Amino acid sequence: MTTTTTTAATLANVVAAPASGRPKAVVFDHHDYASSVILRGRPVPWDNATAYAAFFAQAQGLLRPDTALLDLNRLYGHLTAGNTGLETAMAARSRTGYALRTLLGDDDVNRAVLDFATTFAKTARQPVVLRIPSPMEWLLGTHHFSGADDTSGLDADNAENASMYVSDWLRAFAGLPIAGLLLDNRTPAGSPRNVTVPLGAYTPIANLAVNYRWTLGQLDDDQARLQEGAAVGAYIPAGFWLEPDVELPAGDFYLGEIPSAASPEGVLARLEALG
Repeated sequence: MTTTTTTAATLANVVAAPASGRPKAVVFDHHDYASSVILRGRPVPWDNATAYAAFFAQAQGLLRPDTALLDLNRLYGHLTAGNTGLETAMAARSRTGYALRTLLGDDDVNRAVLDFATTFAKTARQPVVLRIPSPMEWLLGTHHFSGADDTSGLDADNAENASMYVSDWLRAFAGLPIAGLLLDNRTPAGSPRNVTVPLGAYTPIANLAVNYRWTLGQLDDDQARLQEGAAVGAYIPAGFWLEPDVELPAGDFYLGEIPSAASPEGVLARLEALG
């Protein structure tokens, strides 16, 4: 496996000139599909970063995306599952944002996340893009630890405050070769909750991205927007991978989550349609 220590690429550069040779750059979330096709029921090796990198590289080789997308929300879900000590600490205060700040400040989890991300970034063969919940989504997802299930009172001001906690946490990744950071603000499946917060509201994160030369973007329900209107990404419909007559929407680049139900033959055929 090829190892790199730095990269001059940014997500904006990748979108402008896809290394894959496709007409438009593609960012794949192939987690569910690769788990089904490659792991075949075996657990995702979250506890072994080297094994995960090998699994990920195998999927990348099959699909040839223009970036290596690391979803830190999934990693957090694994690392915090059943961590009653952390949950108790997050629930120690009812102040809005306290639970999120406590989560992002946990030394043990932070060390595990950074070690994992370091192995991933230094072994990736494509420019690395991190995806994390937007500060608003992370705030919504942790708010119940405050003892309040009602999130209707949370607003853009709360999200902006949360972005300060997130930006402080992101400083740990300063030494890694990261090309872009995507804030996932999409409404979770099956959830009615969502608070519309524009990317421009997260000034602390935007400033940090500029300093680290990361391309910053936000994933909203309708499309993905890169900072300062550099490009707008369109989502590849799930049906695209299952039916040959589903067309692609208009966009400067594409983001796609490949369903686990998609057949390898069908995926390969649809990859041809992407160029």
